[in-house]
Amino acid sequence: MNSLKKILLQFALPYKKYFFLGILFNVLYSLFATVSVVSIKPVLDMLFGGGEQRQETLAQMKEQASRGFTDQLTYDLYLKVQEYIAAAGEKQTLAYLCLLVIVMFLLKNVARFFAQYFIVLLRCGVSRDLRSALYNKVLSLPVAYFTDRKKGDIMTRMSTDVSMIEGELLNAVMEMWRTPLSIIFTLVALFYISPVLTMFSLMVLPIMAWVISAIGKSLKRDARRGLTETGNLLSQIDETLNGTKIIKIFNAEETLKQRFRNSVNILRRLSVNMMKKYELASPTSEFLGSVALIFITWYGGSLILDGKGSLDASYFLIFIALFFQLLEPSKTLSNSISNLHKGTASTERVIETLESHVQIEEIKNPVVLTELRKEICFNNVEFAYEEGHSILRSVSFIVPKGKTIAIVGQSGSGKTTLANLLARFYDVSGGSITIDGHDLRDLKLKDFRKLMGMVTQESVLFNETVFNNICLSNPNASKDEVVNAAKVANALEFIEQLPNGFDTFIGEGGSKLSGGQKQRIAIARAVLKNPPIMILDEATSALDTQSERLVQEALENLMSNRTSLVIAHRLSTIVNSDLIVVMERGKVIEQGTHTELLEKDGMYKKLIDMQKFT
Repeated sequence: MNSLKKILLQFALPYKKYFFLGILFNVLYSLFATVSVVSIKPVLDMLFGGGEQRQETLAQMKEQASRGFTDQLTYDLYLKVQEYIAAAGEKQTLAYLCLLVIVMFLLKNVARFFAQYFIVLLRCGVSRDLRSALYNKVLSLPVAYFTDRKKGDIMTRMSTDVSMIEGELLNAVMEMWRTPLSIIFTLVALFYISPVLTMFSLMVLPIMAWVISAIGKSLKRDARRGLTETGNLLSQIDETLNGTKIIKIFNAEETLKQRFRNSVNILRRLSVNMMKKYELASPTSEFLGSVALIFITWYGGSLILDGKGSLDASYFLIFIALFFQLLEPSKTLSNSISNLHKGTASTERVIETLESHVQIEEIKNPVVLTELRKEICFNNVEFAYEEGHSILRSVSFIVPKGKTIAIVGQSGSGKTTLANLLARFYDVSGGSITIDGHDLRDLKLKDFRKLMGMVTQESVLFNETVFNNICLSNPNASKDEVVNAAKVANALEFIEQLPNGFDTFIGEGGSKLSGGQKQRIAIARAVLKNPPIMILDEATSALDTQSERLVQEALENLMSNRTSLVIAHRLSTIVNSDLIVVMERGKVIEQGTHTELLEKDGMYKKLIDMQKFT
């Protein structure tokens, strides 16, 4: 329940006004619900008793009036009714009493409407803030966080878990306030009518409480497992949508179908178990309540028939009606307890995400860096994704300002890891990376990243217009600046041929564009930012020859007068680099210009020969 407490304190507290107004109208609803039933008593007395019976009842009430405030109040009200009957007649009095009952029921339902209205304001406000907090948290989490988790699970936490908290958990919390009040008001009325009969009827409640508690605990376990499996299911759907071409070319449909079938079967079993236990709570409480009602009818009827006690027929009917009214909040309370246990699994998952450790942290007073003045230094850099499995070992080299440094090597040698460390997606495990003598870990991260641009092998584009995709790096850019960036990136010609030019929507991930077109838009985005430091991670490796030529020209325009770190698979693209760093198994084995490395006749020369480059 600690997770629920955190959710309420952090996200419900700002809406405490709606919470208290909801409680107030729930109190009024509970009060009017009891009064509306009790107000039928004078009507029943008029229908079931004649004038002599009413006078006899009045005499009995007068004798009892001295016993306490409620007895005196009952006597005074009954006396007023008798006086009105004497003055206006029975039919007119009956009409006014019926009108009074209607007013009580109207007030009850008006109070219920406002109670639900303020609860809706509370729920919608909390869910909005919760989703925003989760989204902001996801944006702030480091890249390393997402390598260990499935996208489907994160999506489930932001959608299904939040919906569970909004729809069931917050309702359950409010019902836990309302239903006890309804029960208390009803019990007060029941005890007033007949303490003996009330005590007899309440014997079933401890049994109901025990049954509902056992069901609720079991529900929580199944709910958490069900949410985890829903995340797995969404991950499989995401992988299927992203890999349709590979699935079809390798005829992997049956394998994927079986994998998905297994997952939905597990989810079905968990869902059936949850619904079975959830639906068991309400009929169980209703059955036990019905049993209690039958015993009440038998016992109360016996009291009336024997003429024992002060219970008469009209009071007994009111008692039955109130007990029926007691069953509904009891059922609601049992469902709320079940929902509370069920929803707690969601609060635990949401809080787990919100409290996830941001591994890339700033020091207390970070250095604000606004420009690169001299150089970037890699000083004996060590890195491992997992302890004991080193990716980089004692990597050292210098990137002078305005120079282009190329990183080459076989797959798995650690080239992309170096780029990720420079962008500070991860922190080094040993050694340091410095800019103008300042360790990256001492810099203000947001200002440092303003100095950087990146173009990767896989162009990350959004389902937006071409204009908005380019403007992502500079939201305040003018149309002329965007057009100029597209021109530098060799993208202007094909953009102008699109159906709506810069206002053309490019589809999810840029699906309406070719690989070369997507890459040139990504380059235009980097050009528009105009950063002093550029990271190019195999930006042309997935392109055909013509697209590569256009993209390479765009990259050369982009790197002009900038400090660039280029990770290249095609060595033909980096022959003019100021320094080429050759890596193998996480170590730097050679450094030098293209000519110098050829003269060494080492690994670089072997790579050149393998690509048949002359």
